[in-house]
Amino acid sequence: MQNHHSPTSRSVYIITHEFYPKRGGIATFTAEMAKATHETGWDVEVWAQNRGETPEPEWPFRIWRLPLKGTHDFSCQVRLAFHLISRRRELRRSTVYLPEPGPMLTLMLLQRFHAFRPRNLVLTFHGSEILKFYHNPLVRPFARRLIANAAKISTLTNYTRDLLLGHFPEAAPKLLRTPGALRSDFQVSPKPPRSPDSRVAVLTVGRIHPRKGQLETLRALIALPDSVRAKIEYQIAGSSSRPAYEKELKDLASTADFPVMFLGNLSDQELSKAYDHADIFAMTSIDYGNSVEGFGLVYLEASAHGLPIVAHAVGGVSEAVIDGETGFLVAPHDQAGLCAAVTKLVESESLRTILGDTGRIWASKPSWRDSALTLLGSPDGTV
Repeated sequence: MQNHHSPTSRSVYIITHEFYPKRGGIATFTAEMAKATHETGWDVEVWAQNRGETPEPEWPFRIWRLPLKGTHDFSCQVRLAFHLISRRRELRRSTVYLPEPGPMLTLMLLQRFHAFRPRNLVLTFHGSEILKFYHNPLVRPFARRLIANAAKISTLTNYTRDLLLGHFPEAAPKLLRTPGALRSDFQVSPKPPRSPDSRVAVLTVGRIHPRKGQLETLRALIALPDSVRAKIEYQIAGSSSRPAYEKELKDLASTADFPVMFLGNLSDQELSKAYDHADIFAMTSIDYGNSVEGFGLVYLEASAHGLPIVAHAVGGVSEAVIDGETGFLVAPHDQAGLCAAVTKLVESESLRTILGDTGRIWASKPSWRDSALTLLGSPDGTV
């Protein structure tokens, strides 16, 4: 049973469908922004989807688990709307932060009624939802009204900022940038020594989905010269969300003359070990319909583990990977360019070390505290 607290001027309600135990960039962003907002002095309460049988970690803020799965379907939106209505008096006198599109869709249904408008509404856009809102003629006018009613809006990257302004220019006067950073519990252990005769391990981390580009990477690896293929192995970490795509990927993997390993959905500890045993990180995301790569926190994680990166120059990836300094960016669908980038890294351990060392420094620069202060300030108004 949730014990409700009386709201104050320091109250921030973060409402999300993307939260632990869900994995992924948005879930990480939401949890870390909640922690950072709490640490800067705000009274934070997170409303999140049902966690099922997964044990609840100890959070520094209050959390209310809603009796819903956290999907974007209409029944889930209606159930969330019921809870927003039931606590409308608290929300109306507080800061309400919607860090992802699920609850935005619900508030769009309620915002025409003044009684359901928060005193201070804050939104964060990640990329794909901008296109989905805009290209749905039924949703677009409601999205415009939601943006008009917001006090502040943020994006993680300049790419997403430009995408938002290109489709919803009314966001311009209230737009801020809140870059993602490494998880607050992120740890890197010393890299194990590499055996001279071991294969160069290329690692991809991300759900198995066309947008993540695992097929693009595997096709390029298969197209490498014989002498380079003989030195590599390919490891794919991530849960499957598209069975047909996964089958196509596994069918292609069966034709490769080098080891291809499907690691599945790894825990954070297991994933850390996978990074530590890899030599190159590759995630060649592509635009896929309305789905785009707004940033990609895994690129920062890979850099923090000292891995040089090979990626497509698409979406906000160029703001997570510095071309020629922390890795190589290649135009989407340029297989020859991708092969050349991988070949350089496979053939030169010293180049891998140089790019990896620069990446470690780069990945440590962003700060969740800075992003929280940029978006919400401090509750006493000093920032």
